[in-house]
Amino acid sequence: MPLLDEFKKFIARGNVLDLAVGVIIGAAFGKIVTALTENVIMPVIGWAFGDIDFSNYFLLLGSIPTGYQGSLSDYAALKAAGVAMIGYGALVTQIINFLIIAAVLFMLLRSVNKVIDRLEREKKLADSTAAEVAVATDPQLDTLKEILAELKRREAPAG
Repeated sequence: MPLLDEFKKFIARGNVLDLAVGVIIGAAFGKIVTALTENVIMPVIGWAFGDIDFSNYFLLLGSIPTGYQGSLSDYAALKAAGVAMIGYGALVTQIINFLIIAAVLFMLLRSVNKVIDRLEREKKLADSTAAEVAVATDPQLDTLKEILAELKRREAPAG
């Protein structure tokens, strides 16, 4: 039972729960980026470069099985028929997905860092203003300081 209790304590920690939430949100965000890449960005890239479909870019490694009736340029059909291939078009799509996610995360972190920097500057300004206010003295206190200085001067031995 101590192992189970220790495991429960580990799972209940805040940073583990935060990590779990981050992974779930990251997975959902990854699906959104994949949909954006496959349904918006890749078609635009394909249109710009002459109707290219990256998903059908592959390198044929093995022979086509006898009796295969499908298209020789259809990656999915060839893969289903058991033909050995390297599908580098899918890799290109995943690299684009990665670059999009990296760019979004960069922009997000950059924005968060700007907000944090601004808050720190405002705090420093508030702290320095508070210090200046604390240094500012009351006129009565100034008068008392002058009296004290005069008394010390009179008490000082003439020498």
